[in-house]
Amino acid sequence: MLEMIKHYIGNGSPTAYIALFLIVFAETGLVIAPFLPGDSLLFAAGALVAAGILQPVPVVLIFLIAAFLGDNVNYWIGRTVGQRAVEGKIRFIKREHLEKTQAFFARQGTKTIILARFTPIVRTFAPFVAGIGAMRYVTFLTYSVIGALLWVGICVGAGIKFGENAWVKSHFEVVVVAVVLISLIPIVLEYLLSKRHNKPSV
Repeated sequence: MLEMIKHYIGNGSPTAYIALFLIVFAETGLVIAPFLPGDSLLFAAGALVAAGILQPVPVVLIFLIAAFLGDNVNYWIGRTVGQRAVEGKIRFIKREHLEKTQAFFARQGTKTIILARFTPIVRTFAPFVAGIGAMRYVTFLTYSVIGALLWVGICVGAGIKFGENAWVKSHFEVVVVAVVLISLIPIVLEYLLSKRHNKPSV
């Protein structure tokens, strides 16, 4: 199975890196994609680095750039159209996600931009809410860079350390399947909850 993984990823082909970039960018930059598996993707990429399938420098750089650009795009979307979301005029933005992030901001203040990196849903909405609140861009930028460095460094580093474990190396195929399945859980849950929410009441 390891050979099959290498075949599809192409031993670090540009397509693999582009896919990694797009997923992280979408999760951090688009408020319609909070269900994407950011943490588990970074962790899995680290494990693939340990297996020699992906290269460490491109992986880290791509994740850092994607996280930074995504945050900034999301911030400016919040600055320009965010108030309409608060007023409930943008249907595809879930109000409960927005309220959860606003509550997080109320507790943690500006450091939310850093802490949100490690909190699903809030990670996607924090830059958006910062834009709505007109947080000073220099402040946002500073915390965004720090958050991206910590998030990518910790998650990818943990994945590499995990992938170097002797047991993991000998059962790598099983581990990869498990990581993929775990990564799909948020997407499946979001889909099921969306169907349940949209189901007309009898």
